[in-house]
Amino acid sequence: MGKSNVYWMDAHSDSTETSLVAKMLTVFDAANLDELVKPNDMVAIKIHCGEWNNSAYLRPVYARALADRIKELGGRPFVCDTTTSTYSPWGSRSTELDIVLTAERNGFSSATLGCPFICADGFIGTSDIRIDIPEGYLLKEAYVAQAIAAADTLITLTHFKGHGMGVIGGALKNLGIGGQSKRGKFNVHMGGHPTYGFGAAGTFHPEAFKGKANTPDWEIIENCCPFGLWNIDENDELHWSRDKCANCLGCFGVVGPRGIVDIPEINFDAVDVAIADAALAVEKAVGRDKVGYINMALDISPRCDCANHADIPIVPHLGVFASKDPVAIDMACVDAARRSVGMPGSATEVMEAHHSGDRKFEAAAATFHGQSEVATINTGHENGLGSRDYQLIEVERAAPDKYRFPYDRRPSRERFREKFIQFEPFPYDRHDGHGFDRNVEVDIEAMKVHYEDATNGHHVVDESEVLAPGDDD
Repeated sequence: MGKSNVYWMDAHSDSTETSLVAKMLTVFDAANLDELVKPNDMVAIKIHCGEWNNSAYLRPVYARALADRIKELGGRPFVCDTTTSTYSPWGSRSTELDIVLTAERNGFSSATLGCPFICADGFIGTSDIRIDIPEGYLLKEAYVAQAIAAADTLITLTHFKGHGMGVIGGALKNLGIGGQSKRGKFNVHMGGHPTYGFGAAGTFHPEAFKGKANTPDWEIIENCCPFGLWNIDENDELHWSRDKCANCLGCFGVVGPRGIVDIPEINFDAVDVAIADAALAVEKAVGRDKVGYINMALDISPRCDCANHADIPIVPHLGVFASKDPVAIDMACVDAARRSVGMPGSATEVMEAHHSGDRKFEAAAATFHGQSEVATINTGHENGLGSRDYQLIEVERAAPDKYRFPYDRRPSRERFREKFIQFEPFPYDRHDGHGFDRNVEVDIEAMKVHYEDATNGHHVVDESEVLAPGDDD
């Protein structure tokens, strides 16, 4: 397999045509993703709508602008995400009802998007199609969300970031996890796998449970599993039906921190590999020549948008990328992050991986020290999904008039001359034609002096002057 083309624009902006929205559309066209859309095609725009209280997910304006472009091409766009496995006892996207409410709270609705927002795998996450992948490195089948598989064209609009399990959250993860149904996610997460599954590989320490009397919130240990696999018997002993574990991840944050189970690193490594196989299944379901990829490498948080919070970005904005190859586009983003310096105060600085050349995601995003930020990429190269060898093509900015406000192209005089005569916004008849009551002259320079310069000292906030939360009285 030869080099794949990855089209890129940096994140600097000084005009309408260099805004990040405009750059997204410019690289979309430069990568010839517009050629994927035929008249009347149903076009899925796969995004991550963000967990409840997450704030790093892509702003809805990107999906809206892309949907408008698809409509210009004659396509029928819809924006979609899928239900999650119950990786938290209080997940906000576990059902269609949950995900629609969360998406709307985060700004994704037909009103903002100009097209429907759809839960692609149905009400409970079982609306899917099984795809055989004999060429898969680990997986030999996958379960792709029905609405994605049924689309004529798929544009994967990805917020490129870190991921605690996948290490990177790029185009491959957006399809290899986000394009799978709920049962597809259990498959990718190694549910029931005899070697790599959590049930098989985790080390159970029942003695770490000290009884209900010594565990005030003991109920959550039983209630964290939607399959009811954790139970406390009449002798106050904890039992885990590990052979039935589906790897929903719901107990990870409950039993792991209590020392009840050692979370196995091999499970995470296997998932990283499986993600690429599942992404291949999505391409096979839609059509290998009908899928395009856009990576927005902005607000690059160390955790996925499925976290219910967002940390300081680990590197500055890296830019906007587009390609027909998901392996190449993720590799280009990882390389760009490695070349970049880390953000001050971020997890990269805490982990001392903030220098150019450091492997940012392995240090700041991975849950385990031995995880690799290229395992999914390497698997995608191995199974034939794409190539990690790429040519990065910098795209020139578009013409200024291309991205001006589209609803009224007239210049200001044509738009407002008659209106301003009828509804005069400037009171020329007041204050000798100056319009408003203001001082004629003030000492503006006096207002520009910094406090420490004015006092010939340095105003430094001492730690004792910083109030801790709750100390404001």
